[in-house]
Amino acid sequence: MSKIRIGIVGYGNLGKGAELGIRQNEDMVLAGVFTRRDPSKIKLMTEGAKAYRIEDAKNMTDQIDVMILCSGSMSDLPEQGPFFAASFNTVDGFDTHAKIPQYYDAMDKEAKAAGKVCVISSGWDPGMFSLNRLYAEAILPQGHNYTFWGKGVSQGHSDAIRRVEGVVNAKQYTIPIESALERIRQGETPEFTTREKHRRECYVVAAEGADKSKIEHEIKTMPNYFADYDTEVHFITQEEFDKNHGGLAHGGFVLQSGKTGLNNENNHLIEYRIKLDSNADFTANVLLAYARAAYRMNKEGCSGAKTVFDIAPAYLSMKSGEQLRKEML
Repeated sequence: MSKIRIGIVGYGNLGKGAELGIRQNEDMVLAGVFTRRDPSKIKLMTEGAKAYRIEDAKNMTDQIDVMILCSGSMSDLPEQGPFFAASFNTVDGFDTHAKIPQYYDAMDKEAKAAGKVCVISSGWDPGMFSLNRLYAEAILPQGHNYTFWGKGVSQGHSDAIRRVEGVVNAKQYTIPIESALERIRQGETPEFTTREKHRRECYVVAAEGADKSKIEHEIKTMPNYFADYDTEVHFITQEEFDKNHGGLAHGGFVLQSGKTGLNNENNHLIEYRIKLDSNADFTANVLLAYARAAYRMNKEGCSGAKTVFDIAPAYLSMKSGEQLRKEML
């Protein structure tokens, strides 16, 4: 069986998670890691695999079946996504929800012109949570859908803070408001504002001499990330950061409260939960499953941008249709 040759763009937490995840997928092999750093200083965990400069990718189109884009959504993916879509099948976890339609259009244009399949926004939210929202709403159309994240580290929000001038390091924790969750579980269908569902806590290591009040203001007013939430910013030392904020745990809930019956007398609650020791590892494994789908769909002649809504579940599995019908249906 020929293996799907995977390239990884970016070698931070997500890229390293993708490299490790390939080991658990026997139909995949790591073809290379592409980085903006000096490749000679990148120590990979896969024997025989090499790191390359991002610019080298254009000379390796015949050596890679799917490129996993592991860069940040705030400023990297809007540029890197269309660039790689012009030459490769790609998968990414673009997670700036408000900008997904715009990003989809940019990726679709390049992917169709190149005859490639590019799966966007395929982490766990957007991604797995998106699917559960769709399934739940389709099953219980007379109802209300709710999504809660955390408690845990948001990689995208943490990356956004690190882009603020004067910030050396940062972690951002998304924390659901428990009283809001419990109201839904008790059968209520309240209309929450964004601020009533979550709060955000930021732990920031500032550069020596940096204007902390300016940093805090920029974080709290950042559109699409913090402006709509009650946000706390804590300035700490690098030592404290290393001691207390080294993990990447996360999780969350999708709930659908709905009614059926002649007079809506029957109440139903769908609740989907994930609890993750490592946000990065889990997200990387979602991307790898969709890399398999992108490869298969492209082999069938598909092209263009795709979301998790467009891809049948069978494309994600290593198992054949016969095995799936026998073992899982």
